[in-house]
Amino acid sequence: MKLPVVRGTIQRRILVNYRIDPNVVKAILPQPFRPKLVNGSAIGGICLIRLHGIRPRFLPFRWGLRSENVAHRIAVEWDVDGQTHEGVYIPRRDTSSRLNSIVGGRIFPGVHHHASFVVQETPSSFSVDVNSDDGKTRVSLLGTVTETFPSSSVFGSLKEASDFFQRGSLGYSDAHIRGQFDGLELRCGDWKMETLHVEKIQSSFFDDRSRFPADSIQLDATLLMRELEHEWHSREDLCCSTPQRLSSLNAQNPRGGSVLNSTLEK
Repeated sequence: MKLPVVRGTIQRRILVNYRIDPNVVKAILPQPFRPKLVNGSAIGGICLIRLHGIRPRFLPFRWGLRSENVAHRIAVEWDVDGQTHEGVYIPRRDTSSRLNSIVGGRIFPGVHHHASFVVQETPSSFSVDVNSDDGKTRVSLLGTVTETFPSSSVFGSLKEASDFFQRGSLGYSDAHIRGQFDGLELRCGDWKMETLHVEKIQSSFFDDRSRFPADSIQLDATLLMRELEHEWHSREDLCCSTPQRLSSLNAQNPRGGSVLNSTLEK
């Protein structure tokens, strides 16, 4: 699914991360994905992102759409023609935008479900509550900015965590066609993360004990990004049963890993 490059501002992006038993994650990932491990743990998470001024790149002015969005994610790898690629698999996207929920998976990559968002924030604290219209997504977060990176994290430092997520900026989410995944790549002109101390986190996805038994999942580091200019680039659909489509994806990204650029294309 191809669309014009769109750009705008990430006003706020919170990445809540969990370290998870890899065998549990393997059981829920579709082909061709497998968990990307960090010190023996799979990494899953919740992305709570507010976008502002979203518009086609060719428009010279700063008018654009604004929306609150949440995505449940799992860091993954997959192989194409003997090369290993990395990114995230996104089993569920929810949005405050009615437009996104209508065009997502049709005109814009990724199926989006409509949800209500209640957000309260200051420069140092964040409260976000999400409830989807279909009742399948519930997220509640309360956190404050901190300069202390958690010593219990699988990542050795904030920089190590930041580098990991920067490499994983290529995401694949379920399309309307079973076994097909829409690709979307995030490119930021300036990649900067802060640490967020989580006082409360609830997730209908990661709190589901039929999916993640209590002894298989623990909260890890939570990260924050603010006021970043960015672009969204669609990528070739990924279909686990069609090697030709996988080969075309590989041709777009011959280096392996994410196709993230550190600076925006002009």
